[in-house]
Amino acid sequence: MEKGQISVQSENIFPIIKQYLYSDQEIFLRELISNAVDATQKLNTLARKGEFTGSVEGLKIEVKLDTDKKTLTISDQGIGMTGEEMKKYLNQLALSSANDFLEKYKDEGSGIIGHFGLGFYSAFMVAKKVDVVSKSWKEGSEAVKWSCEGDPSYELEEATRDEIGTDVILHINDEDEEYLQESRIEELLTKYCKFLPIPIEFGTKEIPVQDSDEEEDAEPKTETVPNQINNTHPLWKKNPTDLSDEDYLNFYDELYPYSEKPLFWIHLNIDFPFHLTGILYFPKINNQLEVQKNKIQLYSNQVYVTDEVKEIVPEFLTLLHGVIDSPDIPLNVSRSSLQSDRNVKKITGYITKKVAEKLKELFNQDRESYESKWKDIGVFVKYGMISEDKFYDRSKDIALVKNTEEKYFTLEEYFEKIKENQTDKNDVKVAIYTFDSEVQDSYVTDAVEYGYDVLVLDQVLDNHFVQTLEHKWDNVRFVRVDSETVDRLVSKDEESETSLSEKETEKLKKLFTEVLSINDNQFEIRPLPAESAPVQIVKPEFMRRMEDMQRLQSGQVPTHNLGMYQVIVNGNHPLISQKLINMRSEEKKQDFTKYLYNLALLNQNMLNGKSLTDFVKQSLNYASN
Repeated sequence: MEKGQISVQSENIFPIIKQYLYSDQEIFLRELISNAVDATQKLNTLARKGEFTGSVEGLKIEVKLDTDKKTLTISDQGIGMTGEEMKKYLNQLALSSANDFLEKYKDEGSGIIGHFGLGFYSAFMVAKKVDVVSKSWKEGSEAVKWSCEGDPSYELEEATRDEIGTDVILHINDEDEEYLQESRIEELLTKYCKFLPIPIEFGTKEIPVQDSDEEEDAEPKTETVPNQINNTHPLWKKNPTDLSDEDYLNFYDELYPYSEKPLFWIHLNIDFPFHLTGILYFPKINNQLEVQKNKIQLYSNQVYVTDEVKEIVPEFLTLLHGVIDSPDIPLNVSRSSLQSDRNVKKITGYITKKVAEKLKELFNQDRESYESKWKDIGVFVKYGMISEDKFYDRSKDIALVKNTEEKYFTLEEYFEKIKENQTDKNDVKVAIYTFDSEVQDSYVTDAVEYGYDVLVLDQVLDNHFVQTLEHKWDNVRFVRVDSETVDRLVSKDEESETSLSEKETEKLKKLFTEVLSINDNQFEIRPLPAESAPVQIVKPEFMRRMEDMQRLQSGQVPTHNLGMYQVIVNGNHPLISQKLINMRSEEKKQDFTKYLYNLALLNQNMLNGKSLTDFVKQSLNYASN
């Protein structure tokens, strides 16, 4: 057996760093700013421990551009480095000074961001040369300068710097000069550093100056001040008891300018078995799912990581907006994505539980307000109940359904309500629903007059939702109001007959099948209430659900397949039993048959433009006669 050491050729390291370490080139700025924050937090820690006796008031980080020299500089007033420390931490890849510091100050280093020691080298993705000028906090230290041109060689020399801290100076590549544009740097700072705990300044800005002696017509005065990019004390780091509704709404506006106000929010704050803080907002959905996603921002110690949070937030909660921050979230070496970990599952479970608890609290405290928000809340609840069994169990008692009278019921309440009148011969409770009570008005009216209650299921997830309920509840079935004639929506043993003779029935059957070119299986005469439509078109419930899904997803009326439909003639309607059956002219009989069929198509929204025009002409003709 032979043992040995794997060798790594240093000259091959930099190409790998430049091309593969980070998925996005722009990440370099986040990494360098994070290092500057770490250096500053370390100095604060030393001051708290009494090891550093200088002032730590007003510590900040400055980002400066010099387009003439083609440099981008990140300056901090933190702990600084000696020459020996530069050689140790800058010359040895993946030897993180943060880890060393955390090991020494375990109880004091909770604000330290870095772990891997690779972030500094992301600078070489955009820079042909990097200079680091630093002065250590240690007494008697002199400033030193480290320089490297993206290869294994470096230079270390004496330098001049009055204050302790570090300047990282990037000499930007010719092909990466976008990072010498002020707007581009401000965009990246706002994206990645908006909530870092140390003030970050970039350039200046003008602010109005209040002057009590100023005349009304005088031009407003302004003052030039440093442009601070970040909010160092974001709302999610504060105690919920110290915050007002206005604070939460203002923070939402800070995250999503010009957006509609959220419905409500949940403040997350947990210390065990993992650390996690954050605020999740319930936005107004307006029955749209996809446009709402990727609105939760994931942070680690206030450093922006990603808005792709599907690994840590259940799919149905990706519709929420807000912020989650946890130092315990396992990130890959470039901090650009999550790694699979036991903590992720724990965090996911915790967030799901907190959301369910908040919804139940709202329901119990003010049901009327909860009902008023159900149009939006319902999307979250239904999505969660469909996709996750634990959330279903937590939410089944607060899920609501609404009927055509605009009344809301819990599932238990509703199934109890329809139990007496809408239980079929197999002891199954039948919930009758419409996707649009106005479009399906004639069917809804028939059902209500027949003594049935009708639900309105008009949300994008309702098809999946009713299937989930049918699976979870014993002896419950949902049928759309136009999936059958009113007498068969709830199958019972009751039987009735039409006033038509057997001979009249055969004549009608022959007339309709020939005129409409349909087979015997697609036609039936039924003894419906006289008030019901003379001709109706029905089709299987599964086809109805498929059409609803297509309609709600695309916003378009589906293309109809008439082969799946059945034409039902109401043998008790006067237009059938008295008028059509007694017509002597075969031409008029055929014409009137087509008219009644087109009336049924109109009820189903199945008439095309040309047919509708002909139908209107026919209607005017019958009205005049």
